Amino acid sequence: MSTPLIEVKGLQKSFLVNKGWFGNNKYLQAVNNISFSIGKGETFSLVGESGCGKSTTGRLVTRLLTPNQGEVWFNGQNITQLNDNQMRPIRKEMQMVFQDPYASLNPRMKVKDLVAEPLLIHTKLSQGERDKLASELLEVVGLNSFHAERYAHEFSGGQRQRIGIARALSVRPSLIVADEPVSALDVSIQSQVLNLLQDLQEQYGLTYLFISHDLSVVEHISDRIGVMYLGSLVETAPKDELYERPLHPYTQALLSSVPVPDPSMARERIILKGDLPSPVDPPSGCRFHTRCPACMEVCKTKVPVFQEVEPGRQVACHLYDEEVMSKN
Repeated sequence: MSTPLIEVKGLQKSFLVNKGWFGNNKYLQAVNNISFSIGKGETFSLVGESGCGKSTTGRLVTRLLTPNQGEVWFNGQNITQLNDNQMRPIRKEMQMVFQDPYASLNPRMKVKDLVAEPLLIHTKLSQGERDKLASELLEVVGLNSFHAERYAHEFSGGQRQRIGIARALSVRPSLIVADEPVSALDVSIQSQVLNLLQDLQEQYGLTYLFISHDLSVVEHISDRIGVMYLGSLVETAPKDELYERPLHPYTQALLSSVPVPDPSMARERIILKGDLPSPVDPPSGCRFHTRCPACMEVCKTKVPVFQEVEPGRQVACHLYDEEVMSKN
């Protein structure tokens, strides 16, 4: 892997959901002790079921949220505890593309002002210079410059997401966190936006943290993939290795549900038992043990270590723990 642009170490985040009597508060464990790194110019994707903590992780990386524990390193600098003034020059280097292009654009602002808003905050360019750059960026993302005078409601969902991408590009960031950027779009438009993101990555040398629940989308754009379950990372691997030979039982179940054009090439379907446990009261031991087809007694009490089992591949599963398996 190339030099890391982002390093996440032991990241944890919980939210107070119920303030009980005598200090007996209940917390939702959104992100539980996860670690990963993203190389410069790489696309690292986080996948998992809804509610597994993917989006929270993206907001922790960009410091829109502050972690309870752990560290986020950006370009060799620990940004975990920086205040707003200290984060201001760094925010120019990291931008987000949000899931809902209908909600993330201010309906009262013209497109040129939406795209140029980061320039107003982070640069000293004049109004004319900002407007010119906004028009150029619209051309870069596949829209026409005359669209700059329109409002967001005059565009389709795919066009709005292109406006969101242009806004993220305006300050020339090195990292873009794309939080489910195509999940709200028609399937016919999704591939266009994904191809645009890949072209922009090549053109500007961008690094992506790509968040999605759709494994077919992730396969199209990723270099490496991290699989999350109930706030924890259960597996990370290069894309091709993960799809050819998933190691964790949860990853195997996820991939077995991906539809393929040729039925003869389909994986044997793995049906997970039960429902996703509550992140307010997660299971003891391995968080996946209540639904895992390969569950052992040790899984119910002992938390598996997230460790490298092959070069470039990390898994949190007792099936790959030599000490545990030697006793069984």
